[in-house]
Amino acid sequence: MVNPFTELLPGLPNDIALECLIRVPFDKLSVPASVCKGWKTEIELPRFCQHRRVAGFAQSVMVVVQARVDPTRKPCVRLWAPLFYRLALFESETGSWSELPSMPGFPYGVPMFCHVVGVGSELVVIGGCNPMNWKVSNSVFIYNFVTGTWRCGASMPGTQRLYFGCASDSNKMVYIAGGHDDNKYALRSALAYDVAKDIWIQLPDMAKERDECKGVFHLGKFHVLGGYSTKIQGGFRKDAEAFDVDTWQWDSVQHNFLKVTMCPSTSVDGGDGRLYMCHKNNVMVHQNDRWQVLARLPAEVCNVASVIVWQGKLLVNGSVRFGESHNTYVMDLENYKWAKIDAPHKFSGHIQSGCYLEI
Repeated sequence: MVNPFTELLPGLPNDIALECLIRVPFDKLSVPASVCKGWKTEIELPRFCQHRRVAGFAQSVMVVVQARVDPTRKPCVRLWAPLFYRLALFESETGSWSELPSMPGFPYGVPMFCHVVGVGSELVVIGGCNPMNWKVSNSVFIYNFVTGTWRCGASMPGTQRLYFGCASDSNKMVYIAGGHDDNKYALRSALAYDVAKDIWIQLPDMAKERDECKGVFHLGKFHVLGGYSTKIQGGFRKDAEAFDVDTWQWDSVQHNFLKVTMCPSTSVDGGDGRLYMCHKNNVMVHQNDRWQVLARLPAEVCNVASVIVWQGKLLVNGSVRFGESHNTYVMDLENYKWAKIDAPHKFSGHIQSGCYLEI
């Protein structure tokens, strides 16, 4: 990994110097990266993060698209005012919350309904719309946690696209499919984005139009769940399609994949070979080709806004009912016990979506 002819720390073997660097907390890595070219080069190598994981120094973080809390407004008033979202960071080990630096060119926060996915040690923010004028954006921004900086990626090609399914393989690629164009026509088209090469790749079309579908990368395939067609706006279907990244084609449509006709937005991959989703006050799990009830949701989050899974835990953000204040709970997937996360008031806003990264 390290050039043996370049001393990372004068007077010390490079393997010892590397052991020092991998112990730096993820949110402080930009400091040693700015010290000298050798450290910067080493820290930016993909293998550096792999070394941190193997050595047990990787840190688990969740990034959420969260509404800013306005302390001067009551919840019932806030419903009718424009919501401004920002990127909040939750560190599960310490329970601390913080806010990521603003994206360039977005002084109001992040676009509404944007997608956030983790790819290696980077966060990718795709699409969404301006909360003031509802103008759809095809922009792509990448935040590197190692350097603590943003960069612009190549914009999504083709028509303006909103409410599409999106998921990442966590290592290299981001996949998107469906949604609707600027004329509100549901789409069948799909794309893949190579983050490192900053290029978009056209995928074969899906068999069906899928507006407001859910994208999940599960068991090595990009799954697109539910959605609805142009002719039946809001009439969600129960079927799903999966793109096989090895054969580069879509599998046959999986009919009746979802339990009922519903918005599949809470569906997530568990990293354990299973899918999870929230439905009718329950956490459901998909295994053996069927959905089963896993646990009851706490009453304070039964109106679910978002779900994130990481390392055997399931985070749910929601409220008692629409318009009420939001709460966050975590369930241990081994014993199905719930624990409430007491976030500071500043970070108690509605969570639209989120993702997990290991840095």
